[in-house]
Amino acid sequence: MTVFLGCGFAAKYREGGGNFSVPLQWMLGLRRLHQNAIWLELLPATANRAADETCIHNFQYQLRAHGLAGRYCLLYQEPASQEHNLESMRCIGISKRILREHLAGPNVLLNLAYSLHPPFLLQFERRIFCDLDPSEIFYWMTQLEMGQSYHHEFWTLGLNIYDPDCRMPKSKLRWQTFYPLVDTELLRPQPRRRSAHPKFTTIGQWYWGGGVEVNGEFPDLSKKHAFAPYLDLPARVPAARWELAMNLASDDPERARLSSLGWELASPHKVARTPARYRRYLASASGEFTAIKGVDVSWKTGWVSDRAAAFLACGRPVITEETGAAKYLPPESGFFFIDSAETAAEAARRVLADWPRLSRVARDCAVEVFDAAKNLRKILAL
Repeated sequence: MTVFLGCGFAAKYREGGGNFSVPLQWMLGLRRLHQNAIWLELLPATANRAADETCIHNFQYQLRAHGLAGRYCLLYQEPASQEHNLESMRCIGISKRILREHLAGPNVLLNLAYSLHPPFLLQFERRIFCDLDPSEIFYWMTQLEMGQSYHHEFWTLGLNIYDPDCRMPKSKLRWQTFYPLVDTELLRPQPRRRSAHPKFTTIGQWYWGGGVEVNGEFPDLSKKHAFAPYLDLPARVPAARWELAMNLASDDPERARLSSLGWELASPHKVARTPARYRRYLASASGEFTAIKGVDVSWKTGWVSDRAAAFLACGRPVITEETGAAKYLPPESGFFFIDSAETAAEAARRVLADWPRLSRVARDCAVEVFDAAKNLRKILAL
């Protein structure tokens, strides 16, 4: 059987090592399960052909760096369209002839975030929808076709979807849940760097234009909004360094505001430009602190980020807001779920005071719960 991994967000964002790392964990997990796996990456053409070629070369380079040189087919679509037709695509990596041979035999598609669309989608024998962002996916599925008509199975990171306190839009689909994947052989425990001031950090987009309607309004889903209650943490816990790797222009006034409050700033396009740099950046911290977009918190989706799983695999505890996920994790998981600056500060002090033990707890949870091979075995029913 051939397992296809469908993705449409890795190649086009060549500065995003963390973004690329998401499907990478799936492929590495499939390799550990000895599956005949092929990464199908859709790259819609843009008006800048030279930039497209740079994205293609970067995609190929990153796969070679992780031992996946012969395990991909990049589908370059020119012109770009919401309809995906194999006949009109250029295949880079595995040839179109070889791809068709794999499609003719037993196969399954893991379609991440509805990356591959009909008519090409319908050529796969078993089609599994893998949702990576439950609040937005569930909302938009109430508004338009998001693949619900074309897949045989539906899996979501919304761990809390069937709990009575979950307030996500109701779905008629039969969803199954999985945890974010991390390859615990690639991401290993790392010693903590010697520093007078251990660091808490996270990586993300300070501004976010996603749209989810809640009670007739579209709330702000940005990190800027989510972090607002926590901006005095550097003053509350001066024993730590507090850093944000966020995309902020050099002249953005947010830089001065955050710096005045004690936050250090890093460019994610520098510190996490590649998957390898991303992993090194996670290991440079003592733990993650991050706030979650409000709709996941208020709707109690049970969402946990792939980045948090990666921090845990490196032996880094995670301080984050509760989305309803805590009940699906071990009693000691390396997570500290918080709901205010006061509880966040207390969690940070606990991490600093008991880091060696909590580092081991975090790693153990990654292996037990978030390991890529374990989750893929469940999804594929192996």
